Amino acid sequence: MTFHFISADKEEQRTKKIKNSPSCLGYPISIFFIVVNEFCERFSYYGMKAVLVLYFKYFIGWDNDLSTTIYHTFVALCYLTPIMGAIIADSWLGKFKTIVYLSVVYTIGQVIIAISAIHDITDTNRDGTPDNMTFHTAMSMLGLMLIALGTGGIKPCVAAFGGDQFEEHQEKQRSTFFSIFYLSINAGSLLSTLITPILRAQECGIYSKQSCFPLAFGVPAALMVVALIVFIAGHSMYIIESPKGNILLRVMQCIGFAVRNRFNHRSKQYPKREHWMDWAEEKYDKLLIAQVKMVLKVLFLYIPLPMFWALFDQQGSRWTLQATTMDGNFGAFIIQPDQIQIVNPILIVIMVPIMDSAVYPLIKKCHINFTPLRRMTVGMLLAALAFVAAALLQIQIDKTMPDFPSSSQIQVKFLNLENTSVPVVVEGQEPFAVSGFDSNDYMTLDSENVTVSAGERNATAYFQKKTRHTVLINTDGMLQTLNDITEKPNQGMNAIRFVNGFRSHLNFTIKSDNLGLIAPLQGSGYLNVSHGKANFTIVNEEGQMCHYILQLGFGSSYTVLIPSTFRFGESCTENIKAIQDIEPNGIHMAWQVIQYFLMTCGEVVFSVTGLDFSYAQAPSNMKSVLQAGWLLTVAMGNVIVLIVAEAGSLPDQWAEYVLFASLLVAVSIIFAVMAYFYTYIDPAEIEAKSMELEPEEKKKKELEMTAKDNSVYLNNKMSKNTDVNQTKI
Repeated sequence: MTFHFISADKEEQRTKKIKNSPSCLGYPISIFFIVVNEFCERFSYYGMKAVLVLYFKYFIGWDNDLSTTIYHTFVALCYLTPIMGAIIADSWLGKFKTIVYLSVVYTIGQVIIAISAIHDITDTNRDGTPDNMTFHTAMSMLGLMLIALGTGGIKPCVAAFGGDQFEEHQEKQRSTFFSIFYLSINAGSLLSTLITPILRAQECGIYSKQSCFPLAFGVPAALMVVALIVFIAGHSMYIIESPKGNILLRVMQCIGFAVRNRFNHRSKQYPKREHWMDWAEEKYDKLLIAQVKMVLKVLFLYIPLPMFWALFDQQGSRWTLQATTMDGNFGAFIIQPDQIQIVNPILIVIMVPIMDSAVYPLIKKCHINFTPLRRMTVGMLLAALAFVAAALLQIQIDKTMPDFPSSSQIQVKFLNLENTSVPVVVEGQEPFAVSGFDSNDYMTLDSENVTVSAGERNATAYFQKKTRHTVLINTDGMLQTLNDITEKPNQGMNAIRFVNGFRSHLNFTIKSDNLGLIAPLQGSGYLNVSHGKANFTIVNEEGQMCHYILQLGFGSSYTVLIPSTFRFGESCTENIKAIQDIEPNGIHMAWQVIQYFLMTCGEVVFSVTGLDFSYAQAPSNMKSVLQAGWLLTVAMGNVIVLIVAEAGSLPDQWAEYVLFASLLVAVSIIFAVMAYFYTYIDPAEIEAKSMELEPEEKKKKELEMTAKDNSVYLNNKMSKNTDVNQTKI
């Protein structure tokens, strides 16, 4: 076993550097650089993460399931790499170099993903759509891998590096530093979750305007550059300690030796030991073995915990996608679907002091033994309840969603361009009439070839499966088919198109978007228009103008008919008719606050208590080992989500929410049983008892084991010789 000692000269140099380092009010000035670095880094991470799932869905073009899978794969990697970062820092590079090198990797990753979001790079035909999506996807994945490596690698180093800047007698200042440090984390998270969705909602581009993902990713990338520069700027003021060996590696080596030793001595000739870790006594001291036992005891309780994180981290994926189908109008301002995530950090700031100063003391006064493990069980149940609320909300959302055609269906409706009623006969359907300047509801057809009679004309129409169409008709029976959209418009936008029933060419514009000239009895393509008052300008070939205002919600689709009775002038808008093809989102985003409230309460009760419990039950020198185990449960929780998202075949999203809630309830029951049999310990007391054991006992154990090994070896050798003799005979 290797021990690392700090020489007297090095310790003297460290003490001298601490005394000579500049300070303010008893605090090292160096911690200012560390706190600013953490604020910028957390802004960078949470800002990028807030818009990530919408980037996958709307820019890359993946469906909800694949977007969710890649999102949670990325988050899982971010919580797996801290183990690697801790080993590198403690065993080889030290904390300072690890932070600097991995921050460079982190910054490069942020820059790459910002570049990957620029659609103009491969948009050679300038139609607003990248022509080489493989390039953008590959760049995105490379950027995310570098970000996961960087953010995870520095995660266990920065806070510990800040703690290294204080002397032993500065316990109060160190405690205050950690409070400020975690405040900077929450401040960075809060501001980035508020700002980056606003940046994403802007429109930018060289040749065509699109949602500004480059800006939404670019600002976090710039903050990461600032974080790196600020951290390096404080180099001369830092107390930089050399690597002293990684306790995590020692724990793993000790466990590995115990397993191998037990396997090598599995014969009944060897007496059983009280605990399987006692098989490490031949190589490791009693203190280390006792500490490993305590760690394993807590890690065993961690086994059910990933299920909580599987639900918790879906706030940034499934819940954000759910918000895209809701109404974000809050009167004076508009909430973006990815911006609703800000509810979580706001509620954390409110709920933590309420729990500590009001709820827990009240429970104690009621003489209820609300132990840490019981709190964690309640937190898991609250998270399950949050997903039940999400499922109930999803059911209400589904009621307002259009009934789009399935893979074997076709949906058709007819739009009458004239002021007189036109009779329509569709093969296989009851005859009906379409009123003047109006349309019927969509009808569902199962055949691709349909005979249609409208007015005085018969025609055989061909429609592809899983499509929607609007058929334009007039008194002459003329038929013209328009292709309709078959999904809700993206990002809460509204899909607007114009049908020219007028007898001359018309031009339609909104802001800087021009639909061009539309011939008589023809329709335009769709134009995505944001929420609010949309002011369209209609211009004829003589230059006459008409301004038409349409009040829009979120996620709707309209066909605006310019009828044959249309006339330019002050009352030009009277005859224009907006026909609603898809209703706007009918459920308000504020309803999501209920599930966010329940989830945040669960997080406060579960996560804060879990960290405190892990710290209290961990040996003095193995707090970082349990921290690594805690982060590993977060990673495994995200793995669960991506497995369910890819392997699950549930047709409805609300059913998936119920599935996750049911799984967490089942896991919380298992955890409650495990907690019931758990005995709380005092690590300091156990460590003291282990140190009191005489070293002669270890030597005695080693001699006994050596004698046993020799005896077994001789017996085996004699047995083999006997077998050989019998063969010869």
